[in-house]
Amino acid sequence: MSRIGKQPIPIPENVEVTIENDVVKMKGPKGELTQSIHPAIEVGKNKGVLNVRPKSGKGSSALWGLTRALVFNMTKGITEGYHKKLEIEGIGFRAQVQGNVLTLYLGFSHPVEYSIPDEVTVTVAGNTIEVFGADKYMVGQVAAKIRALKKPEPYKGKGIHYVGERIRRKAGKKTATQER
Repeated sequence: MSRIGKQPIPIPENVEVTIENDVVKMKGPKGELTQSIHPAIEVGKNKGVLNVRPKSGKGSSALWGLTRALVFNMTKGITEGYHKKLEIEGIGFRAQVQGNVLTLYLGFSHPVEYSIPDEVTVTVAGNTIEVFGADKYMVGQVAAKIRALKKPEPYKGKGIHYVGERIRRKAGKKTATQER
């Protein structure tokens, strides 16, 4: 039995929810999101609360908690939003946003350009890149793709990493002159 799936999802006052044909649509101050629901799961709206229930059938209990978490993330995203912070480390490494393109100078012979999707907003302040958006998946995906452009290396820690991420450092070369 899913403990997460049993919990009702309160609908904030400034959010509109429509459920039709296994699709949940939410509209709020931070944007509009849609989520398709598996046919084995039923989502019901009752007195300002959303309830997620499994229909009888094989596999419905496995999707119960997942569906509830996805719908809850939608409500949180359109009211509060999600954000991820990335940090650039390295001499001469920098970033700038021009319109819909994030340009990164990461020590390559050319600048790396990343096209920002419409669902998210990216800002750069110094050596920090912040990714904002209503969709939790898109915010995490964009942050992961930016980080993948130059992962932090283990010797000096140069590259792009999440703020607060701990990078395991390796020891450098040992001295070659050892007595035998």
